[in-house]
Amino acid sequence: MKDIQIYKRDDLKQKPLQDHLEFGQIFTDHMFLLDYNLDQGWHDARIVPYGPIVLDPAAMVLHYGQAVFEGMKAFLAKDDQILLFRPNKNMERFNQSNNRLEIPEIDEDFILHAIQTLVNIEKEWIPSGKGTSLYIRPFIIATEPCLGVRAAHNYQLLVILSPVGAYYSEGLEPVKINVESSYARAVRGGLGTAKAAGNYAASIKAQTEAKEAGYSQVLWLDALERKYIEEVGSMNIFFKIDGKVITPELNGSILAGVTRDSIIELLQSWGIPVEERRISMEEVFEAYNNHTLEEVFGTGTAAVISPVGELFWNEKQVLINEGQIGKLSQQLYDTITGIQTGFIPDTLQWTVQV
Repeated sequence: MKDIQIYKRDDLKQKPLQDHLEFGQIFTDHMFLLDYNLDQGWHDARIVPYGPIVLDPAAMVLHYGQAVFEGMKAFLAKDDQILLFRPNKNMERFNQSNNRLEIPEIDEDFILHAIQTLVNIEKEWIPSGKGTSLYIRPFIIATEPCLGVRAAHNYQLLVILSPVGAYYSEGLEPVKINVESSYARAVRGGLGTAKAAGNYAASIKAQTEAKEAGYSQVLWLDALERKYIEEVGSMNIFFKIDGKVITPELNGSILAGVTRDSIIELLQSWGIPVEERRISMEEVFEAYNNHTLEEVFGTGTAAVISPVGELFWNEKQVLINEGQIGKLSQQLYDTITGIQTGFIPDTLQWTVQV
């Protein structure tokens, strides 16, 4: 593949105030694009001024939902270094999602190179405040105009950037989560293991109802028995019960989170028992009644670590650690963010410099 053509804009946008950053509301000056067709494969790599894209009304993404994406971050580290956190894992998962939705495979090394090039061009957009970062959203959509139900023959890959603050308005304060028992998100063999747009569309109604009831997010149970815990709408989930950390196993309907994997590796390196297995809400509620439920926290690129202060399940309130952040949650957050920003030595070689 040829190198990247760069077309810079002349009228640069005004940078936002760092203490007023919301998540995913503001976008930088440029974006990356790459096209695909059957004759040329992936081609015409370019960085252009950020702006609207043109789609035919019959573009297949609009009708059949062939769309996948990734979520990554760039951090302004000490000595003005720019660091990415485990980007190779994101590229690997990008292709796993492509495979599930019958989208052509990408050259992982080239797309990572493109992301690094774009981030370097937009480095003035990387915020430096505590808890802030430059969010990176690579995504692929089916652009072929056709109303036949099949894999498209034309695609576009884009990368856009957004300076962000905390994903949840609560920041690192524990969030309240509703355990969903009416709706289902994914089943084994479905799209749960892919970072596909349709997965998130399926979660919106339950999430809206949860927010109307005063909860930040939804905790999904398995679609068959409505018994076993799977994941939160935007995060994987962990439970610390009687000194042991438990997270749902990757069962074919749960997204394999990069932060989830990192947390498991950290816990193992610290000698803290961690299990990947099925865990039911009944088990969690029993631990709560036995006073052995010590901490609950979510993990994901957007929130990093999000302590959970309350679960609401079957009209029962589960109050965790008196609604306060737990010691382990805080330690994990400090360690991950410390590595991401270069203030803690990266002994696991997780960061990549731009």
